[in-house]
Amino acid sequence: MTLPPFTIRSVQAFGYRYPLATPVITSFGRMMDRPAVFVRVEDTDGNIGWGEVWCNFPAPGAEHRVRLVNEVLAPALLGFQPAEPSAAFDRLTRGTSVLALQSGEAGPFAQAIAGIDLAVWDLFARRQNVALWRLLGGATRTIKVYASGINPVGSERMAEAALGRGYRALKLKIGFDPAGDHANLAALRRLVGGGVLAADVNQGWTIAQALELAPRLERFDLAWLEEPIRADCPRQEWQILHEAVGFALAAGENIASFAGFAEVLGEPVLGVVQPDIAKWGGLSACAGVARDILTSGKIFCPHYLGAGIGLLASAHLLAGVGGDGLLEVDCNENPLRDRLSGPVLDVRDGTITLGDEVGLGITPDLASIAQYRTM
Repeated sequence: MTLPPFTIRSVQAFGYRYPLATPVITSFGRMMDRPAVFVRVEDTDGNIGWGEVWCNFPAPGAEHRVRLVNEVLAPALLGFQPAEPSAAFDRLTRGTSVLALQSGEAGPFAQAIAGIDLAVWDLFARRQNVALWRLLGGATRTIKVYASGINPVGSERMAEAALGRGYRALKLKIGFDPAGDHANLAALRRLVGGGVLAADVNQGWTIAQALELAPRLERFDLAWLEEPIRADCPRQEWQILHEAVGFALAAGENIASFAGFAEVLGEPVLGVVQPDIAKWGGLSACAGVARDILTSGKIFCPHYLGAGIGLLASAHLLAGVGGDGLLEVDCNENPLRDRLSGPVLDVRDGTITLGDEVGLGITPDLASIAQYRTM
């Protein structure tokens, strides 16, 4: 995808936090607020693209990512003339590889670069006067969605509210007291009927616990069980668990390399693979990974639990590559998501429909969230 080069004039990140009335509870900790880092890239012709950097936990990471973009990465792109969307991603990744190693911050660098990459892709689509999902090769603008982030406390109420908003698929956080997990899963299965029900352990079990507890979940007819053990557990442990259960295992949000995805796509262990475009790779890496997921016969479900711009970009990627996967939409309160995600909020019978507006299809109204800005 080569176009006449243009010149990047500015790259700027903005940090926000929305304090939660009800914390998001996971097996690894409680999220007391919803942070967000948005990235704005402008060219010398006045075109603007928007992206988002992963920073959802722990919350102080948001301010760190803002400074990483503004003080370290942005200067490397000023005056740069990319001829294709991935050129900025490649330049930043190569140019900071030693620094990321030296600082021990490979993750934050990858996340900040991913957010810039999303903005550059949005900018490219706007320059071509085409919707991002079409630029990515999409044939249909309608995709399936599921309500995620359902807490172990108040789960039935959250699920009912999500179903009332048009969702037909749910994902519950588990990995706590097994009796409580089972009661919540039973309640959600009753509510969703024959629809999709998944569960996320957030890496909360050892392999011994997983082998004991996961088979007991068979009766809930799970579409998938997400990260039951640590993402970096030996592949043999994942294989043993895969052979012990009759439902799909899911992971991918904590894979941060081409080699890592190639490894899981070359084995039968995962049925659902979930790269996070704001955490690693942006669209430059993850569009190809998503297509590889489909080619391997697995289901591509983009992971996302951030704010609106990255969520909307994830929707465009899913529409762009196709398949039977679902878009993850956090159902917890968050104006940083709701005011900036455009058509993602308009859920109808378990689906959303993207428009033909150029790029991401929205111009973020940052004034509407100014009260939550931290940097």
